[in-house]
Amino acid sequence: MSKIIEIRNATVYRGDTKVFEGFNLDIERGQSTAILGPNGSGKTTLLKLLSCELYPVVAKDSYVRVLGRERWDVWELRNHLGIISSDLQSEYLGYVPGRDVILSGYYSSIGTYRHQRFSPEQYQQAKKVLQNLGIEELKDKTFATMSTGQQRRCLLGRALVNSPENLILDEPTSGLDLKATFQYLETVRRLIRQGRTVVLVTHHVHEIPPEIKRVVLLDRGKVVTSGAKVDVLNDDALSELFDTPIHLVDANGYYQVLPG
Repeated sequence: MSKIIEIRNATVYRGDTKVFEGFNLDIERGQSTAILGPNGSGKTTLLKLLSCELYPVVAKDSYVRVLGRERWDVWELRNHLGIISSDLQSEYLGYVPGRDVILSGYYSSIGTYRHQRFSPEQYQQAKKVLQNLGIEELKDKTFATMSTGQQRRCLLGRALVNSPENLILDEPTSGLDLKATFQYLETVRRLIRQGRTVVLVTHHVHEIPPEIKRVVLLDRGKVVTSGAKVDVLNDDALSELFDTPIHLVDANGYYQVLPG
């Protein structure tokens, strides 16, 4: 089974701050995985590493490979790996209508512009994505007037318009109310069942859907442990990870945390 992500002995800085040193991580294709960690654990740096916004310090026996390659044209990468981040949501242009949010995925832009051209097939694909996500009513609604949940689903559509086999989701339900959270998670579950590999980066245990079977615990720039979800998620491991007593509850394949 080929790897989506293969990181070996990576040292990574953000500005003058060393976030990773000797960092290692593997995620196999078809192995949907949750990367769970508190604020400051290195999740944002990891996302920037995978999206080619950051690169590791050049060193012998150190590399970051995404889908088997160390170097990508960013535009080409988007056809294979869809990344939906909170940064993208905050930066996206407010006047763009829903259909154009979807279409902007073809150019990996934060809006659509006059010089961009779309084929009839691309317009049809955008319409299909809106239908599949159940957000056809957002076609003409501007991004700024959408709810947080509607924005999040449109940005998911922006990633899906290229039909990538792999998706990386950054805290996908943060800021959503219960209904929007349940809708979004059901969409993620459906995408996994359809064969996509999802990498979920979060500090919210409740965001991990039943279809995700592997969990990586990340803390202070290190992988604390990784393995089967049923083995990794427990009271002791989470209490240590978040530095507070935690009691884990399992219901219908979802997990929730209570004070320990």
